[in-house]
Amino acid sequence: MAKKQIEAVADALKEKVMAQVDKSKILAVKEVAKVKKQLASTYATVESYAKKNPEKAAMVAAGIGAALGAAISLLVSGGKKGKK
Repeated sequence: MAKKQIEAVADALKEKVMAQVDKSKILAVKEVAKVKKQLASTYATVESYAKKNPEKAAMVAAGIGAALGAAISLLVSGGKKGKK
């Protein structure tokens, strides 16, 4: 194949790839918008629940905090509890 033919094929392939990238970007932006909308709705629901049930919300938050603290503790210690 001549150099010009190779360049033409490469350019055509590059255009196809860039078109797909552009399509993917558009789809990604749409999906992000959907997720933001769903997250806002979920946040409003959780906020409403927390206002109606502050004791339960505090207990859930404490439980999540304890679980995260335990997980971080294991990660920091490397899971080598009691080993030297």
